Amino acid sequence: MLYPIGIQNFEKLRQGGFSYVDKTDLIHQIAKNGGYYFLGRPRRFGKSLLVSTMEAYFQGKKDLFKGLALEKLENEWTEYPVLHLDLSGKEYKSMEDLDVRLDRHLSLWELSFDAAKRYPMADARFSDIIDTAYEKTGKPVVILIDEYDKPILDSAGNEPLREAYRSRLQGFYSVMKSQDGKIRFGFLTGITKMGKLSIFSGLNNLKDISMDHRYVDICGISEEDLHACFDESVQEMADANGLSKEECYAKLKDYYDGYHFCENSADIYNPFSLLNALDSQRFKDYWYETGTPTFVVKALRNGKFNLEDLTLDGVPASALTGVNADDSDPMPILYQSGYLTIKSYDELTEEYSLKYPNKEVERGFIQGLANIYVPSARYNSPFAVRKFAEDFKKGDAEGLMKRFEAFFADADYEIAGDAELYFQNTMYVMCKLMGQYVQVERHTSNGRMDIVVQTDKYVYIMELKMDATADEALKQIEDKAYAKPFAADPRQIFKIGVAFSKQTRRIEEWKIA
Repeated sequence: MLYPIGIQNFEKLRQGGFSYVDKTDLIHQIAKNGGYYFLGRPRRFGKSLLVSTMEAYFQGKKDLFKGLALEKLENEWTEYPVLHLDLSGKEYKSMEDLDVRLDRHLSLWELSFDAAKRYPMADARFSDIIDTAYEKTGKPVVILIDEYDKPILDSAGNEPLREAYRSRLQGFYSVMKSQDGKIRFGFLTGITKMGKLSIFSGLNNLKDISMDHRYVDICGISEEDLHACFDESVQEMADANGLSKEECYAKLKDYYDGYHFCENSADIYNPFSLLNALDSQRFKDYWYETGTPTFVVKALRNGKFNLEDLTLDGVPASALTGVNADDSDPMPILYQSGYLTIKSYDELTEEYSLKYPNKEVERGFIQGLANIYVPSARYNSPFAVRKFAEDFKKGDAEGLMKRFEAFFADADYEIAGDAELYFQNTMYVMCKLMGQYVQVERHTSNGRMDIVVQTDKYVYIMELKMDATADEALKQIEDKAYAKPFAADPRQIFKIGVAFSKQTRRIEEWKIA
């Protein structure tokens, strides 16, 4: 089977004989009503292929749809003039980058429809092209814009450039409102819907289908799709890994499934990761290997939130759909970029609970956090996570604490925000990373933290306090009877009290009992 990994052009996919999960019935359902639509999905989720499929459909390329749902659903196959603007595949570092990309598309459209270039401004040229295409073909225009928000996301942290991008794109996109009578259909994709940035202030009839239950799997692969289209591939992967087919399905689900784009949604697989896994017949973290987007890293670097709160209850719908990328709250960005997904929905309060979609995303995300919070914990340093784990495993409590002490003394202070949050987040990331090697549990209460680490021979109970003494931390272990669950346990128990200073951002003292 030929897997369309990295192929974003529908015509190339169909002519090349690549496998294709048929979503054309949903395209027909959207297109038949006309209007303007927005779809937000994480990167590597097939948005570009969806737009390319729409382009082929509106260009009347019936032969490409042979055997697909649209072949029977569409009777007319009218050819419309299509203006396809693709803002993906480029990093926008200056205003010139956006101007060059817009000029390239505008020039191609002017050439295609023999439209005169009468104005230097992008929005005026865009309007003229719509006029010309409509007049010369006698058909209303179809406008497809892929990754509309890429320049805005790339400029995170650079407010003057972001404002320049916003102003330019707002004027460009608002042409669709003024030319509404000459437009058959408009479709925009992106990662975020930045309502507060007013990019679409002139296009107030844009319908957001990102959380519409009818279109949850218009991008991505459902469980039903996987069984119907790739059952033989799953069997081959199972054989290659010494698994039964059922075990292979379960492992694929654990690694790459779990996205929900509305309440009570069926699980959706990330197509990029799933197809890579089936092709290579290996369970790896493919999505994260493509890199964490800059705007996500910058949202995490501000350090004004507790990492334990990333999987939250009580998230309002407005926080998931109306995003301003400048907000200090990273929750909307993390949801829309695919690092968090919907776990459940409370109809009474109209609030969502969020979670990591799957193992691939959680592992990748924690590694991304490690690069920010614990850059010194690289594999070949004295603070490599496996070395902490080795200390735990061999019962070297004193060596372990000396390593922790040196680790915080070596911190580079890149993270903004208060020291207590820095410490909590750093320990959260370390515990998550050590969880690959030893059993780690964390409990928090009233700003205090205790950690329980278990190995086959030892149990460590660690209480960490801010601006207090190690003795006070040990006293809390006794007062709260943290060791009671292990009273009959034959393993050696270490009780460790740790005092952390907000002022120095270091461990001031520690004691082992």
